[in-house]
Amino acid sequence: MKTIKLLLGFAIIASVFTSCYVEETHYIDEPSISLNQLLNSYELWYVDINATHGYGETPFLQIAFTLSFNNGRLYANNNLVGFGSQGNGYGVEIGYYDAYDMILDVNHIIDGYNSFDVYQINNNTIELYNPYNDTSYFLKGYQRSNFDYDYIFYDNIHYFLQEYEAWEKTYTSNYGALNEFDNENYLQFLSGGNDDTFRSSQDQSVYNINSIYWDFIGDYSVGNAPGSSYLKTLTLDYDFFDNEYFDLNVINDSTIELFHVNSGTVYEFKGRSYIQYYRSSAEGKSNSEVDELKKRKQSTQKVDNARENTRNT
Repeated sequence: MKTIKLLLGFAIIASVFTSCYVEETHYIDEPSISLNQLLNSYELWYVDINATHGYGETPFLQIAFTLSFNNGRLYANNNLVGFGSQGNGYGVEIGYYDAYDMILDVNHIIDGYNSFDVYQINNNTIELYNPYNDTSYFLKGYQRSNFDYDYIFYDNIHYFLQEYEAWEKTYTSNYGALNEFDNENYLQFLSGGNDDTFRSSQDQSVYNINSIYWDFIGDYSVGNAPGSSYLKTLTLDYDFFDNEYFDLNVINDSTIELFHVNSGTVYEFKGRSYIQYYRSSAEGKSNSEVDELKKRKQSTQKVDNARENTRNT
């Protein structure tokens, strides 16, 4: 009996020390610097969308890959076209912010006002808790010099495909077997509620992309090619016809190369009508239409948010 009590005592002590270690490692209640200093300690804050807790959504955070805080001005990389070069790596200005007493107030140029409780999780991670939708976003801090723009680009390449209204075939190799895909001249990758849907057209030399007649609509998927971080695979599901398999290579911000695996044919497609998200001049689209076009989605299952709104209002 004495042995059992002794073991139980050690277990309780170990539990207390373990709890304290986790608390100190993963949550810093009172940072030694001000919130403004904390936000400015890193040039880029990567929005880790898969770490989000809660079932609500804050639109400008749902679309951003990175945020940057600079003397009251808020910047974001919302697009993968120009990622790493647009705005010297900061992206575009999306609004203003005010930081005080671990509270962040944001006035977004389209979304308007949002307010967040800010918690410092560790040396380079912060939590933005929106008490109005009970959802927390987690941001990881980087300097531009050590931020892997290429990795983020290729890890999210399906969003890159969605940043043009259409992709026009501009080149077909003179080698490779004849195949049905030779007849396809335009591709479109849809976003929003149809994040895995593509359309194809056999129209030729269409001046106004709004005039394209889409012959087929189906599902698509982007995967990782073995042995390379930057080479991807693209599968176009043509339903009862057959699937078309490609190696996908990005040539530049507006041109992709598709290697047709079955025939050995190489195609190049050029993006038509770039969509700059969350800007009023988004290629003739209204802000509400652009909002519907693109939103980053969690690949992990959503979880309840343990954070409770304790702010005095």
